[in-house]
Amino acid sequence: MENNLKAQGFVLLDVDVVALNNAGKETTSNFDNAIKTKSVYKNGENYVYVSGQAWRYWWRDTLQKDFAWQLSPVIRDKVKAQAYTNADPITYPDDDIFGYMRAASEQYEDKGKTKSRNITVTRVSPLKNSALVSVASVRPTSNWSSMARQEGDAVPYARQEYSAIMKGMFSIDLSMIGTFTDYNRSGYKNLSNELKDKAVELGAESIHDPYGTGALIRMPYELRSKRAVDTISALKDIAGGAMQTNNLGDVTPKFIILASTCTGNHPFSHIAKSEGEYDERAVLNVDGIKEILEDYKDTFRGKIFIGRRSGFFDEYDNDLKKIQEQYKDCVVYTSINKAIDQYTEQVKEQMK
Repeated sequence: MENNLKAQGFVLLDVDVVALNNAGKETTSNFDNAIKTKSVYKNGENYVYVSGQAWRYWWRDTLQKDFAWQLSPVIRDKVKAQAYTNADPITYPDDDIFGYMRAASEQYEDKGKTKSRNITVTRVSPLKNSALVSVASVRPTSNWSSMARQEGDAVPYARQEYSAIMKGMFSIDLSMIGTFTDYNRSGYKNLSNELKDKAVELGAESIHDPYGTGALIRMPYELRSKRAVDTISALKDIAGGAMQTNNLGDVTPKFIILASTCTGNHPFSHIAKSEGEYDERAVLNVDGIKEILEDYKDTFRGKIFIGRRSGFFDEYDNDLKKIQEQYKDCVVYTSINKAIDQYTEQVKEQMK
């Protein structure tokens, strides 16, 4: 497979009356029990968001429940107030995709003396993602509720809710899935000696590191491609968010662009924008999509897949069909799930 091959994705979510990611107590409320949603200011306007960490939590949870991933157990050291996963990307696919850091040492005997050596292992996550942030400015509404099921006084509380079109982007380093560095250098030692032996027993091979002086340990194609395809396919079923009992929201993409590139740059960050006096209206930047297709045509590998859910941004249907016609050799415009399925088939070929 090509070195430095990245899967680049851009998504738009469309949610109504939700509180997807909260920020703790609302100090300006008249209620003692008031919850504030996460928001950030830009150019004087308020935008709600879901943290990148929360999005990753939904993603990992979906992979466990819908794709039967066995997740790496979390180990807690109460004395040092630390928590870390098992740091075993051979056995646990989430350690491979989401990365880890486990600081540890071991005792060994040397000429009759007991010594200690550092066996810290780390892995930079091949999956990198942004926060999910509203495209247009949003003013959350405080909704009053109460707990009043039994006799006695009701217990009032308040929470912030909002409706928004939210954007997010992600990048997956396809060339590093199931591929591990083994340098005795901080941040570059992915595997313990025991796990290296285990990888070899399962068919891993040593390959040249094109960006270093040593070797990489690469697992068989079937394992690597499955983990990549599962990770991308999970977007079709991803679920999550706070306050789901009363504020259930659909957090699957309603618009998506998927493409493979040979650079780490993510080109699609500004294809959705806001308009209006207070930036209150979300729109699709059709000219921006065309500009990206021209400006980055030398970095794309394979076809670019655009997916849209019927009922969302219907007014751009003809524009997107025209883009597909204009760039018929490299753009596929279809439904969300078909775009994901067709792109993952391309990824499987590119990872060989």
